[in-house]
Amino acid sequence: MREDSIIIIGAGFAGLSAGIYAQMNGYKTKIFESHNLPGGLCTAWKRGDFTIDGCVHWLVGSSPKSGMHEFWREVGVVKEAKFIDLDEFMRYESKDGRTLIFYSDVDRLEKHLLEFSPADKKPIKEFTEGVRMCIGFDRPPESAPLIKKLLTGIKMGMFFMLKGRKIKKWMNITADDFVKQFKDSVLREAFLQIWIPEFSMFFMLFTFAFLHNKNAGYPMGGSMPLSRALEKRYRELGGEIHYGKKVEKVLTQNDKAVGVKLADGSEHFSDIVVSAADGYNTIFKMLDGKYTDEKTKLPYEKWKTFPSLVYIGIGVGKTFDNEPKTVSGVCFELDKPVEIADWKTKSLTVHIFNQDPFFAPQGKTVLTVMIPSDYKYWFDLSKDKEKYREEKENIKNTVLEILEQRFPGLKEKVEVTDVATPVTFERYTGNWKGSFEGWLITPENSHVVMKPMSQSLPGLKNFYMCGQWVEPGGGLPTGVMSGRRLIKSLCKTDKKKFRTTDA
Repeated sequence: MREDSIIIIGAGFAGLSAGIYAQMNGYKTKIFESHNLPGGLCTAWKRGDFTIDGCVHWLVGSSPKSGMHEFWREVGVVKEAKFIDLDEFMRYESKDGRTLIFYSDVDRLEKHLLEFSPADKKPIKEFTEGVRMCIGFDRPPESAPLIKKLLTGIKMGMFFMLKGRKIKKWMNITADDFVKQFKDSVLREAFLQIWIPEFSMFFMLFTFAFLHNKNAGYPMGGSMPLSRALEKRYRELGGEIHYGKKVEKVLTQNDKAVGVKLADGSEHFSDIVVSAADGYNTIFKMLDGKYTDEKTKLPYEKWKTFPSLVYIGIGVGKTFDNEPKTVSGVCFELDKPVEIADWKTKSLTVHIFNQDPFFAPQGKTVLTVMIPSDYKYWFDLSKDKEKYREEKENIKNTVLEILEQRFPGLKEKVEVTDVATPVTFERYTGNWKGSFEGWLITPENSHVVMKPMSQSLPGLKNFYMCGQWVEPGGGLPTGVMSGRRLIKSLCKTDKKKFRTTDA
């Protein structure tokens, strides 16, 4: 049996969760984090009197009835959190004056879509029936009575047996392919604005099923209270966090991980090393690519990542009381296509944080705009600091001009602006190509839903990974589940009963 000291690289959701579950089960852990804040990509930052939130729009598992809610209790997230359920996921406003509303309630959504485009009844009904198929799907809490878990297991088994063909179909069709069925061009464009074109439609169905079940609520206060809650839980369990400590190398001896070397040159040793950091940097830089095979390299050579983004935060000296409160914002078509950096667009989505007073002083509001943008474009541009700054300024001005079309008089009320690029994301989180959520699930890799990726590397003992690079699909829940899965596996290897407690 191994000893029980673990070094964890990264204090994002996966790293903190791995630390929390490890501490619960008698392991002694310490986390090294390059940034000075917890949470990784689940973060926010101050600009003057405004807070720009960089992550959470909804949190799956917000309902106490959900199996995922148990995990949130264990890691301390829901102890003090307050969730609100919004009626609208997103609005799409077309140039022809029509407004398409993606309601959270599937019955209301179906009715509205059919009224919007009666000619598209068949694909609309197919979509909403797919959502309804997913509504009853949920794993029971592990603390549930045995009989309930058995009955739920039987129910889930029947679900996969009866719906297996439909599930496979939805897994293997992307949003880009599905929308081709729509006759109404506005309906086509609106669906592509709420979902990444290459992403499997199966997960869109589940998103709307969670929304319908009021199991994807918005946590008041946004991202940082969630990250701070994880940090607090980890420290209360006796874990150590060392901020501003970047890991440069994983130390190995005789094909065993024995510790880490930091950027300051110091070396720290442990029985086990866990990387919850960026996958590419971990495998090909911290370990120099020594512990790979074709299966390990395949994702980095073939799979699609979530796109990198330009993220614009705007502090405005006014309220937006007459605008809808939505999960993901309002998308509006432009008078004519506009080029923003390397992206040409016919529409713009703006998220109005009018559902949460936390981000701005009374009488003021924060807006955010996310724009897909290629990492290489910004990496090359960043070599010339002056050109890099100029392009960020151009983007800010272009976005404000566009927003002025939808919100006349907004420009004169703007008090704060902030532009983050894919290079910014990489600098603060280390994420490969500036991606914000790791691997997309597409038809090419949908098998990982049923058979999770390995959390170890070939030929290297006492080393493991957790987080979005071994848990495709993105989102905060996968980070917690990945950390939990890893420690449960370690306990099994060490012949220890896996134990959990609520915060």
